[in-house]
Amino acid sequence: MTIANSKSINWESFRGKNILITGSTGLIGSCLIDALLYANEHFSLDLLLLILSRDIEKAKKIHGRSGIKSDCIKVYQGNIELIPEILEDVDYIIHGAAPTSSSFFIEHPVETIKTAVCGMINILNLAIDKRIKELVFLSTMEVYGYPKKGSLVTEDVIGTFNPENVRNCYPLSKIICENLCKSYSDEMNVPSTILRLTQTFGPGVAYADKRVFAEFAKCAVEKKDIILKTSGKTERSYLYTADAVDAILTTLSMGTSGEVFNVANPKTYCSILAMANLVANDVANGEISVKCSIENVKQYGYSDTLYMNLDVSKLMSLGWYPKHTLIDCFRKMICAMK
Repeated sequence: MTIANSKSINWESFRGKNILITGSTGLIGSCLIDALLYANEHFSLDLLLLILSRDIEKAKKIHGRSGIKSDCIKVYQGNIELIPEILEDVDYIIHGAAPTSSSFFIEHPVETIKTAVCGMINILNLAIDKRIKELVFLSTMEVYGYPKKGSLVTEDVIGTFNPENVRNCYPLSKIICENLCKSYSDEMNVPSTILRLTQTFGPGVAYADKRVFAEFAKCAVEKKDIILKTSGKTERSYLYTADAVDAILTTLSMGTSGEVFNVANPKTYCSILAMANLVANDVANGEISVKCSIENVKQYGYSDTLYMNLDVSKLMSLGWYPKHTLIDCFRKMICAMK
């Protein structure tokens, strides 16, 4: 596995450790579990992975699909709003549980905020009880709001948000969670690292997923033309799931407590329209085309036109670098969908 060969991860730092993971059945979480299972076997690390999941059977099914022995996994039934008693010691926490659907943010803003903020407080209190060595919190590029076109977004500038826009429940709750990490660090000595990830995808994206990259992939699979509902002017970088996991394990193993890192592949930066054309021409080999049927998409929770070019030089200074192109992301995701 590529992640196991990463030169930026200090695998020895995980030897004999217990790692609690939230969001383990999600896209990034499931890839993270696969990587840790492989590394545990490959390097004989004697890891214990503690999984928090609402559905134990679903978790066991997902984490058993790799074919690697999973006897180093213990699954606890529960969620971050109601964490069961964790019997084992915990050395590290990777906190990735959160809603990710824009339509969910619009339809369930209260639940979005409660899950994020109450869950973060519960995780941080658990971190105190267990006297952990490090917590990695997966935040989002959305905390930057709407940067100016042509600007390179560094970790030191946060966006401004209108609290009367219900869609802002997501970035505002992530900002509160980041501040909770800092507050618990300063007052309670809880060590934490924050990763602000760009839009991440790869194998494991559900076929019913409504996010734009999933819709493009389905068009390629079904040989249907891509119909854009906007002008496609939004520009951002993307990230392959394995590269995201590489970043998580790099920061966790490198002693980056107190730091904030952007995570993206700068070489993938493009507009939605350019990405649609890439899928149509280079992924679907010209068998489909791109058309526009512009409508009001705010009802779906889509953001306004965005220019989000994340500066990842800080993370790359640790030796991390993204290995997968945008075409890689689509081809691997489509192969898994098929």
